[in-house]
Order: sequence, then structure tokens, then C-alpha cells
Amino acid sequence: MTIGKSVTLLLIGTAVVVVLMAASVVYGYTDTTWKGVYDSFTAFNGSNEHLVIQTVRIPRALIAACVGASLAMAGVIMQTLMKNPLASPDILGINSGAGFFVVLGLVMFGISGNQSITWLAFIGAGVAQLLVFVLGSAGREGLTPMKMTLAGAAIGAMFSSMTQGFLVFNEAMLDQALFWLAGSVEGRSLDLLLSVLPYLTVGVFGALLIAGKLNVLSMGEDIARGLGLHIGFTKIVASILIVLLAGGAVAVAGPIGFIGIIIPHIARSWIGLDHRWLLPFSGLLGAALLLVSDIAARYMIMPQEVPVGVMTAVIGVPFFIHIARKGEKSR
Repeated sequence: MTIGKSVTLLLIGTAVVVVLMAASVVYGYTDTTWKGVYDSFTAFNGSNEHLVIQTVRIPRALIAACVGASLAMAGVIMQTLMKNPLASPDILGINSGAGFFVVLGLVMFGISGNQSITWLAFIGAGVAQLLVFVLGSAGREGLTPMKMTLAGAAIGAMFSSMTQGFLVFNEAMLDQALFWLAGSVEGRSLDLLLSVLPYLTVGVFGALLIAGKLNVLSMGEDIARGLGLHIGFTKIVASILIVLLAGGAVAVAGPIGFIGIIIPHIARSWIGLDHRWLLPFSGLLGAALLLVSDIAARYMIMPQEVPVGVMTAVIGVPFFIHIARKGEKSR
């Protein structure tokens, strides 16, 4: 794809995300208007409409965009790093590991600070990723996409079961933890996003900086080694970026699934395989998908809301089955 077409797609994607963020601020259970949004910035009067816009809707739109972009970019890096079209933070247990450590801190140790929750999510994501690599590398064949997927499923199931077990011991935290584990951007404060934003920023810009190296790595390790790429160092850096992006997203919104597996495939079909364009375009598509899912979640059972993680699962499960069947037929 030419540079001009790639730039055009990025500009269109940016415009779509901006429009969806504006729609996220306007639409929902509480009646607001486009004029009301404008007035809340230019002539704030403390009314219920203006308060909802400034303290609820705007943080929610920003969080949805940041979380969606982070999960999508993490998915791109994981699929390239592991040479596995099914790789994503949720499928390989990264989200489950981050969620378990957060719930462990909430339930067993009473940890509630934003920074503490963020670091627990990072530690959980890192531990889960390390376990998946160790289990997936066991045996004579070494690390293969199939073994990696099976190891991720096993680790994810283990952490999910342990999370449910810990919640049994503290029923007072059950409702709060279960709602958080379902994945949602509702009720999240801007302070929570700001506490995680530096790590997400490092993850995003770090991913863009190693995009060229990911292009070389995607050619195969033998070719990459022949071209002088330090494969071990590249994989370590990529793994750290995955932890920052996926762990930070879970710390803010809980373990939201399927964005990391859906978006990279859609983005490749539109913009190609060059990671210099694929990564930012995937981030835009991930932000757009989560914003659309969040807006739709507000109207499913109004006046109540469906957690956005449920909406992404409804969209993602058929797509996951399609990818799995396509991969099976190609063998």
C-alpha cells in the first residue's frame, strides 16, 4: 500500500475516533445534547447535564479510547512476536493474570489506591506472560503457536478459577469485583486514567519505535538474525510493552476481551503488514470499536447498562471462531 493511502486511512481513522468520542459524550441514559456539550465548556452552570458531561461522559470516552487502542496494539505485538494469529492479551491469559492480582490486592489486602492497583495489574500481566512462555516452550518442538495457545488457555483458566475462589472468601467485595472483572468503562474516574496514562504512553510510543524491528522479526528469526536484528533484546522489549499496554488497560477498565484479537486482523486487511502503519491504525480501530461497544451497551437494557466487556465478547466470539476455522483449513 502506498504512503498516501496509508496516511489517508490514518486520517479517516482519527476523524472517526473523534466523532465517536463526541457521540459517547452526548448519548446515554441522561439526556444531553450537542449544544449542551458545547455549553458545558463555554458556559458551565453546574446543572445536572453539565455535571454529567464533565465528570462522567468525558472521562468515560477518554478511557474507552485509551483502553481500546492499548489492547489493539498489544494484540498486534503479541501476534507478531508469537507468530500466532490467535494471540491476544485475553486469549493468552494476560488479562486474567492482571485481573487476578488486582482482585487479590482488593480482597485479601484491602489495596485500593490507583497506583497500587496499576502495579498489581502490571505484575499479574508479567507473571501470566512468563508462565505462558515457559509452558509453551516445554518439549522438544520448543515454542509453537498451538502450544502457546493451549498454554495461554490453561493459564487464563487457572487465574480465572483462582479469582473466583478468592471472591468466595469475601462476599462484601463480590459485587464490586465481579462488575470490574466483566470489563467496563462505566464509573471510572479521570484520576484512574491519569495514574495509568504515563505507562500507556510509554507502551504506545515504544511500540511505534520498534515497529521497524517487528517488520524484520515477522520475516522469520533466521532472516532477522541474518539482517543483524538482536532477536532476544527485541523480544524482551516487545514483552515489556505488552505488559504496559495490557496491564494498564486492565488496571483502568478490567479484563476486556477480544479487541486484541479482532482488530489486528481487520487492520492488516486494510492497511497491510508494515507495522509502522499497522500499529497506529490498529490503535485507532481499537479505540473506535470500544467506543461503539460502550455506546451500544448503554441502550441494550436501558435504564441499566451492559458491561462493555460483554458487548466486545458478543462481537468477538464469532470472529474468533472464524479465525480458528480458517487457520485449521489452511493446515
